[in-house]
Amino acid sequence: MGCGVTKSNQFHKNSGKAIKAAVLIQRWYRQYVARTEMRRKYTWHIFQSIEYSGEQAQIKLYNFLGYLMDNFTPTSNERNLISHIFRDNEFCRDTEWERLFCYKKIEVPEIYSGPHLTFPLTVEQAVRLVEAFRNKKQLHSRYVLQLLLETLKLIRMLPNINRISTCQSKEITICGDLHGQLEDLLLIFYKNDMPSMEKPYVFNGDFVDRGNDSIEILLILFSFLLVYPSEVHLNRGNHEDHIVNLRYGFTKEVLTKYKMHGKRILKLLQEIFSWLPLATVIDQKVLVIHGGISDTTDLSVLARVDRHSYVSALRPPKKRNQNSAASSIDIDTEEVLSHNKLTQRRTSLTYPKPIARDVFPNRSLQDFSGLIKVNTVEDVEIHRKRPSISIQGINRPENETTQAASSESVNSENGNDEWKQILDLLWSDPMNQDGCVPNEVRGGGCYWGPDVTEDFLNRHNLQLIIRSHECKQDGYEFCHNRKVLTLFSASNYYDVGSNRGAYVKLGPDLVPYLIQYQASSMIRELTVRQSVGRTEHSALKVLREQLFAHKSDLLCAFKMVDSKNTGHVSVHDWACAVESVLHLGLPWRMLSYQLVTSKTSDGMIDYHEWFNDLAIKGTNTDHIDQSLLETLYRHRSTLETIFRIVDTDNSGFITMEDFRQTWKLLSVYLKMEITDDAISDLAVTIDRNQDGSIDIDEFMEAFRLTDKKSRLERGRSMFMGTATDLTKLEGDLNI
Repeated sequence: MGCGVTKSNQFHKNSGKAIKAAVLIQRWYRQYVARTEMRRKYTWHIFQSIEYSGEQAQIKLYNFLGYLMDNFTPTSNERNLISHIFRDNEFCRDTEWERLFCYKKIEVPEIYSGPHLTFPLTVEQAVRLVEAFRNKKQLHSRYVLQLLLETLKLIRMLPNINRISTCQSKEITICGDLHGQLEDLLLIFYKNDMPSMEKPYVFNGDFVDRGNDSIEILLILFSFLLVYPSEVHLNRGNHEDHIVNLRYGFTKEVLTKYKMHGKRILKLLQEIFSWLPLATVIDQKVLVIHGGISDTTDLSVLARVDRHSYVSALRPPKKRNQNSAASSIDIDTEEVLSHNKLTQRRTSLTYPKPIARDVFPNRSLQDFSGLIKVNTVEDVEIHRKRPSISIQGINRPENETTQAASSESVNSENGNDEWKQILDLLWSDPMNQDGCVPNEVRGGGCYWGPDVTEDFLNRHNLQLIIRSHECKQDGYEFCHNRKVLTLFSASNYYDVGSNRGAYVKLGPDLVPYLIQYQASSMIRELTVRQSVGRTEHSALKVLREQLFAHKSDLLCAFKMVDSKNTGHVSVHDWACAVESVLHLGLPWRMLSYQLVTSKTSDGMIDYHEWFNDLAIKGTNTDHIDQSLLETLYRHRSTLETIFRIVDTDNSGFITMEDFRQTWKLLSVYLKMEITDDAISDLAVTIDRNQDGSIDIDEFMEAFRLTDKKSRLERGRSMFMGTATDLTKLEGDLNI
């Protein structure tokens, strides 16, 4: 018995050690998971902050260019540089389309090894097209134009809101943003099969931009749309917009792949984008839209708008001035103050009269008319005092003129209400708090809360909203009591391993069945730690670029806390100073261990040495004005967008004079002085062959902050500005 007791004590003693070891392992594992999750979150925050600031910069730039068009004289240099992008909103007659996009004279050479298309298109041809793109083959421009023309004929017949049912099939598959990532679309087709009579699809916008294969994705979707017009449904996204495409890569992609006929292809796509349906309703219960809703969204209004007139959702449609026979100038529809609910939440983009430059640019699309109050009674009085107007030899009495003015005001009000609803539909995001506020992070649309969702669903007798527009780490996310589902189908969006993609299936019970995936073999070879580490490395690389591009502002912030001018600051002061400049809301104290290596023995940061560590070696820029150089780094993407606009013939080259005018335009936009000598020094650096023209791609590559395009920058340019820059541009001391 004595031996038995000894063995029992030994057993209890060993089991106690085992329990302690298990507790220690469990504690370590929980800490490891918590640290990994924290790294994932701040990495995600870095990527998303930069993405949204880029979108805000794009909208602000377009607002600025629209301001130039509306307020500068027709002969001004600034206006002439950018007028063509607004002329793109004009419509062509059918006969003009047929003449401009005639593909019959384009010959297909015998050496062409890509797919051949005949119309009407068959399912076999659509499948062969998918396989050809999988094998990196390119469709000939003749077939591209023919396919796009056939697509245009079809989608012009579609309603604004598609209404479909699950009764005719077991399930409907809905896909979110693809953003030019062909590998994701191919993986979806592999896992879920291609579209067919038994396999209907809804593709929820943002097919293009950022990825390398946007045109291939469009051609695949359009081909299946032609084969199965009742089973394939396409919603418009905020990137189906020729203005947005200028910045985020699609325009450049098409012109690179189709050098001879790229401009015609882009013009035809611009027309197709304007005809894409705005929403899809499934079984009268599920609404599928790209962005979101607002407290004024009304499906009955959206169902009857002329969607084709909104070529770009960033600007209200134009109307032809009917009161002047000698003039054919397009004017914006005037904003007339409507009911209080609209004006309290946000105001309009349009200007009723010229304003001073120092009030421009504003933060978002909805901030403009808050600067100017429109007195509708005064406007009517002005119309009333005008004499009768003669149009094409017909005299119009004063009372008819007054009635026309009143009718015009009503139409203007309705037009702007419709525009705001479309803007919300394409650009909005949900939030956790109740209410509806302008989306100042993106610069367009709104944030809407659970109360707005509940009210909208009740008014329209719906039970679920499926939307896209936001990248989610798991590829999807429910919010608002599971009544709003965000779906994002572009995996590895920011970098390999950054996020999963997802699509959803809806059966007759309308219960979402979600499928996740990652379209990269590389991610399957990485552990969780390696995957997070890789993504974190890319995010920190982008963050270092941001810090380097804001050197002068950071230096001023450091000197404010370094009162004795020692060149050293504490980690706390460093973190506060960096946040005061970049406003990214990141855990800077924790990040200092990865961003700062120049610390003294007492733990202080030598910020001069730190700037030297951040310095990025590249083109010899010693002779270039440093303030101009920093402006180039910080606003590189905005500058490239202006270059693309100025390059009216899409040749990839601009003259030296256009180069100077571009910088002058940027200086007006940024409200800073850039001398002719500084611009000339910059031009000499690039124009090495002295031919008097600037290669846009060569120029932008020469001043890239990194030696290699990150996946985040793939197919697009990163905006290096932050909330601080935007506040400075506005000159609003209260922001």
